[in-house]
Amino acid sequence: MGAIRFPNLGFEIDLPTGFYIGSFEIKFYGIILALGLIAGALLAYHGAKKTGQKVDDYIDFTFFAVIGAIICARIYYVAFEWDYYSHNLKEIFNIRGGGIAIYGAVIGGVIVLIIFSKVKKLSFFKMADTIIPGLLIGQIIGRWGNFVNREAFGGYTDNIFAMQIPLKDVSVGTISDNMLVDVFGTTYVQVHPTFLYESVLNLLLLILILVFRDKKKFQGETLCRYGVGYGIIRFFVEGLRTDQLQFHNGIAVSQIVSIAIAVVGLFFIVFMHIRLRKTEGIFDPTPEKAAAAKTDTAEE
Repeated sequence: MGAIRFPNLGFEIDLPTGFYIGSFEIKFYGIILALGLIAGALLAYHGAKKTGQKVDDYIDFTFFAVIGAIICARIYYVAFEWDYYSHNLKEIFNIRGGGIAIYGAVIGGVIVLIIFSKVKKLSFFKMADTIIPGLLIGQIIGRWGNFVNREAFGGYTDNIFAMQIPLKDVSVGTISDNMLVDVFGTTYVQVHPTFLYESVLNLLLLILILVFRDKKKFQGETLCRYGVGYGIIRFFVEGLRTDQLQFHNGIAVSQIVSIAIAVVGLFFIVFMHIRLRKTEGIFDPTPEKAAAAKTDTAEE
């Protein structure tokens, strides 16, 4: 593997994709995902302990969630690349060959949480609010696996963060002539480092979620905030990427999913806040209304 260059920042990184133990290759991508999972789980456990919930419930959930997330992440990817996998059925099970989707993993996690919370008689929304910061940590760290793999990048750019990858190292994504540059006789693709954009934007979203976590008005609001924030982030980032999963009409699947998640999340936030305001007006009147009510009662 050749070095990854950041010409406008003035440095390059010569980073292998993995290492060998005997004849077996250990991919850094898998190690990074594992680190993201561990960090995310620990943050969720901390949140559970802080709010008086049983950490053991979250440890049990983690085991089932990982299995569900991996399966659904693969199913999601294969479903939208069926033209290829329908002729290469054995490759469906070759996860080491690449091909998992974050939205599929999230959907898998949600399905497992619905079942888990129902079986355990726990609050789905309370658990979801507790897990969301951990999920974001996993996404923040996990995107650097794409960097190591030289994948999930955008189209051509010459902005300050422009990234150059040797053309020979690129195995996924659509490459156009305008993305190619020659550096000392070596051909590179010069692209948007979308992994970096998403990782940084997710970090900002995590900070906002943690700052306002204790100011939520209803169980599930943190989940909704994540849906709105990540939906907007992913819509923007996905529009830059060259390896989009697409419908047959060329529309990016993840952009449609992002819009849907953001709209649903925003709807529930607005709906619940309006509903709670009405409830407060009836059952929790302002001091002036309470005083007026007492005066009316006394006159009667």
